[in-house]
Amino acid sequence: MRSVLKIVTALGLLIQGASPAVQAAEPLYPSKPVRMVVAFPPGGSADINARSVAQQLGKELGATVIIDNRGGAGGNIGAIEVKKSAPDGYTVFYATSAVVLAPSLYANPGFDPYSDFVPISLTATIPLVLVANNSLPVKTLAEFITWGKSRAGKVNYGSSGTGALLHLAGALFLKEVGVQATHVSYKGSAPAITDLIGGSTDFMFLPVNEASTHIKSGALRPLVVTSERRSPLLPDVLTMREATGKINMDMGAWQGLMAPKGTPADVLGKLQGALQRALADPPLRDRLTAQGSFVLGGTQKQYVDYMKAEGARWAAVVRETGARLD
Repeated sequence: MRSVLKIVTALGLLIQGASPAVQAAEPLYPSKPVRMVVAFPPGGSADINARSVAQQLGKELGATVIIDNRGGAGGNIGAIEVKKSAPDGYTVFYATSAVVLAPSLYANPGFDPYSDFVPISLTATIPLVLVANNSLPVKTLAEFITWGKSRAGKVNYGSSGTGALLHLAGALFLKEVGVQATHVSYKGSAPAITDLIGGSTDFMFLPVNEASTHIKSGALRPLVVTSERRSPLLPDVLTMREATGKINMDMGAWQGLMAPKGTPADVLGKLQGALQRALADPPLRDRLTAQGSFVLGGTQKQYVDYMKAEGARWAAVVRETGARLD
């Protein structure tokens, strides 16, 4: 009996002595699916790109990446969801330009884009295109500007909502070219497009991937794109730089991957490495390009610098237009 007790005691001590090593051997990341939060509904430009990126990112990580759409409040709901999530690498944020607009538009958006998240890398940007109703007697941007100045106070433009990038892009454009126009706010770009085609509004800015179908069908007339170089979707449409000589109206709906503050450095490293490999994948690059995007990529520092520059730029536009939402 005593010999049995000695054996049991010895085994217990052995197990106890080994437990710290057992506890330290945590599963390697990732050991379960990763949730990618998109702060807008399914079907939009951000969601379409996020799904393409998620598929390839999952292959590079060796795990499934699941899209979780958390739309509402101009992207704030999705951002808050990520902020409150465990910083373990299993929740990431497919952020858009809306994340740096929020502090200028809301007194308390519920998050700070610079301190509540850790940028991983930019992914892509979708340039905008200035589209006009076909009934307008203009075919070029120069003709549009002349026409607009001759109808001061009688021109209007639509957007997907007050304070949205499409609204602020229109406000910046009007300021730069010296045209006066009334803003008409819609709940999303779809009803705004419908009214533009119907003639209730005169013009608006749209992401090229949302506008291309209507342009190719002849329902809308493109005047310029806001990218540094021409869009592969609209190769015959001049850039704003080409049409005006101005370089401060390069605008796009940019996107990137972020994680909650406190996510371990080794996990962030794995995410960044996997994302860079994903963005270098030719089929993914082809898909993003076919959807009207320009692939970005880059380092964490480049992402932070980009966000700060964009935040300062649009904060000035918000101040000048009074587009605050509270």
